[in-house]
Amino acid sequence: MERERQHLPQVVIVGAGFGGLEAARHLRAAPVAVTVIDRSNHHLFQPLLYQVATAGLSPAEISAPIRAVLRGQRNAEVFLAEVTAIDTANQEVLLGDRRVPYDYLILATGARHSYFGHDEWEEYAPGLKSIQDATTLRSKILRAFEAAELTEDPAERAALLTFVIVGGGPTGVEMAGAIAELAHVALKRDFRRIDPTQARIVLVEGLAHLVPAFPTALAEKTRDHLAHLGVEVCTDTMVQEIDAAGVLMNGERIAARTVIWAAGVRASAAGNWLGVPTDRANRVLVLPDLSVPGQPHIFVIGDTAHAEQEGEPLPGVAQVALQQGRYAAGVICGRLTGQTDPPPFRYHDKGNMATVGRAFAIVDTRRLHISGFFAWVLWLAVHITFLIDFRNRVAVLFQWAWAYCTYQRSARLIVEDNMDEAPTPVAMTEHSAER
Repeated sequence: MERERQHLPQVVIVGAGFGGLEAARHLRAAPVAVTVIDRSNHHLFQPLLYQVATAGLSPAEISAPIRAVLRGQRNAEVFLAEVTAIDTANQEVLLGDRRVPYDYLILATGARHSYFGHDEWEEYAPGLKSIQDATTLRSKILRAFEAAELTEDPAERAALLTFVIVGGGPTGVEMAGAIAELAHVALKRDFRRIDPTQARIVLVEGLAHLVPAFPTALAEKTRDHLAHLGVEVCTDTMVQEIDAAGVLMNGERIAARTVIWAAGVRASAAGNWLGVPTDRANRVLVLPDLSVPGQPHIFVIGDTAHAEQEGEPLPGVAQVALQQGRYAAGVICGRLTGQTDPPPFRYHDKGNMATVGRAFAIVDTRRLHISGFFAWVLWLAVHITFLIDFRNRVAVLFQWAWAYCTYQRSARLIVEDNMDEAPTPVAMTEHSAER
């Protein structure tokens, strides 16, 4: 097998997210040797990470081992490793001391949180991009209630039961709604010294409307439903400081022991590896065929790429990555068979969806602009369909049905590895008790 691979064109894909895995699978019938490199051993369905963070689902229900996904693809192999550099002159990907040669390279390395020049905030306001992020947040949220049960200080108890989410896009909206339901419904009868329904959930957005990618009418319905769930929505509000005691925004100090960042992302180091121009979010400026200027055999896709359509950058959503992965694989297949390159990549927007707690969602497509229960059913169907593993679909469907009927969260586990993340009581300063 190894000897056969050596005589085939080598296609190396860095990153097994939506775009990378889609590219690999679309090369399954091509006369190439595919190598998928990722520093995690699993493919992750990121749109449902917030449900892991709020105890609705377990990590295994939204992820699948990369090797299992590609098990039946004989021309693919998987390396569990971290890329340290790319030698473009010799066409090699560096994994520490090991070098992996390539004839074609697809970089789909995703993005991480961006704190807009305030990286010191990350310690106090973690984001949500990985399974580890989600389980850490889950433990932090659940421990906040446990610590509130223990403390005798009313001010500290209020701070422990205050949750601030920074960023009013889909992730922030979904997190706020899920935490509100966790506190006001699932945990309602589980404590004796505190009343979880008194938890304060604050959603902060710097723009005038939530979910700015959606029409204003749907954004307003989202805000109304969040208010119905007990979430305080603060729009046109800029965060000025985040520390261990809470958040300072528009001059107002909110004492909060749990702050969650959902306000921005920054692309991976792919641009640095290649030494090519990037935008302000560190995304590689790609050509219309998603290749790198001067490097026609290197493609950058997904959150790592700055690709434009009609003068506007494409959004960092799963559908863009999936379509770009298929396109890049098609370009490679065409070149191997001597075909002319296809027309420039064009994203076909299938619409946006976001859920806001139980039985309410917003859907924005060319034909539908709806909210409420029917939109939520559509959201469920789409997300179940795009889960990569059949067993995951069954498990998630069962968990959602259980939660819908019982109002309970089945994954309320505090992982012991996250003991250091526990929001233990802190000494109160003059401003930490202000609201």
